Amino acid sequence: MLYKFGFSQYESKVYEALASTMQPMDATIIVKLSGVPKAKIYEVISRMVEKGMVLESVSEKKKLYSALPLPLVIEKLTAEFQSDVQELEQHKVQRGIIDDHVWSLKADASIGSQLKQLMENAERSIRFSAWEDDFRRYLPILLEKQNDGVKVEGVVIGDTPDGLPQIVPMKPSKQHVLLERFRLLIVDDREVVFAGVEQGSWQAIMTRSQPFVRVFTDYFHHDLLLTKITGKYSEILLNDEEIMTELLQLKY
Repeated sequence: MLYKFGFSQYESKVYEALASTMQPMDATIIVKLSGVPKAKIYEVISRMVEKGMVLESVSEKKKLYSALPLPLVIEKLTAEFQSDVQELEQHKVQRGIIDDHVWSLKADASIGSQLKQLMENAERSIRFSAWEDDFRRYLPILLEKQNDGVKVEGVVIGDTPDGLPQIVPMKPSKQHVLLERFRLLIVDDREVVFAGVEQGSWQAIMTRSQPFVRVFTDYFHHDLLLTKITGKYSEILLNDEEIMTELLQLKY
C-alpha cells in the first residue's frame, strides 16, 4: 500500500505484514508473512524504523516490531507532502545562469503558444512585429500588458489595431515582392522569438543570448524607423526611382 508513496516494494510488504494484525512480530514471522527474503529483512526493517513507519522494541533479548497505526501514517505522510509542497513553492530559480542557447521551434500552434506565454510574462517591454492577423490574435494580451504599464511597440503589416498607439502600420504595395510573413517578438530586452515561413510551414528560433537579442533589437528599430520614414515621406520617395527600387528589396 505504501509503494505509491515512494516506499520500496519490500518496505511496503513489511508494513502490510505488520499492519495486518497490529501485533508485535519478530523478523522470522515478518519474513513468513511478507515474503521479503530473509537476507534482506533486517535491512528493510531498519529503513522502516528510521523512517518512523515501524516501532522497535526488545523483549527477552528478542527484537520485536510493530507497525505505526494507519491514522498516524496518513497524518505523517500528509504533513510531509505539505512540507514538500511548501519547499517547492519557496524554491526560486537561480537567475545567475543564463541560457544562451538558440532553440528551434516548429509548428504554428507551438510557436503561437510560446509567443503568448512570453507576452504574458513581460514585465517592462514588448516589441512585436507581425502581420495584421497576428496582431489581432494577441491583441487582448497586448492591451492588458499595456494597461499594466508594459511598453508595447511594434510594426504591423496592415492596419493598426485599436488601442495600441505605438504600433506603426506598414501597408505593402504590389511591388513588395520580397515581403514575407514573419513574427518578431522581443520581451524585456531579454528574450527573442523570430518566426518565418519556410516551404509552407512556420519555423522559429528562440534565444536569450544577448548578442542575438541586440541584433534583433537593432533589426526591430531599423524596421520601425524605416516604416515611419516611408509612411511620412511616401509621396517624395515614390518619385525617386532609385530609392524606391532599394526600398522594395527590403524584407520588413
